[in-house]
Amino acid sequence: MAEKNFFLGMNKPEDSVNLNETEKKHTPVIEAPDNIKAGEPFEVTVIVGTILHVMEPAHHIQWIDVYAGENYLTKVVFTPGFSKPKATLTVVLDSIGKTSLKAVERCNIHGMWENTKNISVV
Repeated sequence: MAEKNFFLGMNKPEDSVNLNETEKKHTPVIEAPDNIKAGEPFEVTVIVGTILHVMEPAHHIQWIDVYAGENYLTKVVFTPGFSKPKATLTVVLDSIGKTSLKAVERCNIHGMWENTKNISVV
């Protein structure tokens, strides 16, 4: 059986409850309230991996993109050896209803990985 090419498409955990070692190190973890008030700021923290990913010159997280629904919020770029793959930002959403936060990260060896968290704006 051929080794998986992580650079083909977007990577996601096969089973979000039982992550394998690679998924534990690459799946973005999104920390944010489940319910937020429209127009009021709230914090979103994205950490790469339930096991924090290494940040060495030969193997590191290059960046994280964050979205609210289809709206692009930001890109955080990391420098190996000087940072950890974690970012916290303050977000304000005005549209009432259900939406999702999405984080996409890129590892220089294992490609792009994404995860989402559903939230409600009241």
